[in-house]
Amino acid sequence: MDERIKVYDEKMTKAVEFLKSEYASIRAGRANPHVLDKIKVDYYGTPTPLQQVGNVTVPEPRMIQIAPWEKSLIKAIEKAILASDVGITPSNDGAVIRLVFPELTEERRKDLVKEVKKKGEEGKVAVRNIRRDGNDALKKLTKEDVSEDEIKDMQDELQKLTDKYGKQIDAMIEEKSKEILTV
Repeated sequence: MDERIKVYDEKMTKAVEFLKSEYASIRAGRANPHVLDKIKVDYYGTPTPLQQVGNVTVPEPRMIQIAPWEKSLIKAIEKAILASDVGITPSNDGAVIRLVFPELTEERRKDLVKEVKKKGEEGKVAVRNIRRDGNDALKKLTKEDVSEDEIKDMQDELQKLTDKYGKQIDAMIEEKSKEILTV
C-alpha cells in the first residue's frame, strides 16, 4: 500500500474504532460496564474516570456493582451517575453502589436501533469524508510529476478502503441491532 494512502487507512480505522466505543456505551438490556466509561467522578477536585475510583463488576446479567476504594466517594459516585445520561438511579447500602437495569420495552428497543443506525450512518459519512479529502489530495499530486495512471490507481485503492470500512460499519450496525432486539 502506498504511504500516501496509508494515512487515510489509519484515519478510517480511527473512525470505525470511535463508532465501536460509541456502540459500547449504548445499553442493550444487559448490564455492560462500558456504559459507565464516560462518567467522571469528582475525586478531590479532579474529574476522574469512574473505573479509577472503584471496582466495577457485573454480579448479575442486569446489575452493575461499584465498590469504591474509599467509602467517602460513594456520594460523589452517585452524584456523577445521576448527572450522566445513563438513565439509571443508583442505590447504595453504605459500602457498594448498585445499578439495576430494567428490562427494555419494545418501543425503547426500536428507539435504540434507530440510534444505532444513525450513529452507523455518521460513521459512514466520516469514512466518505476521509475518502473525499484523500481524493482532493491525490488530485493535487498532478503538479508534483505523478502520472495520471498512478493517481487513478491510488484513487481506486482509496475507494476499496472506503468500501471495506463501509462494510465493516454495516456489519457493526447489524450486530448491535440484533443484540438490542434480542430479548
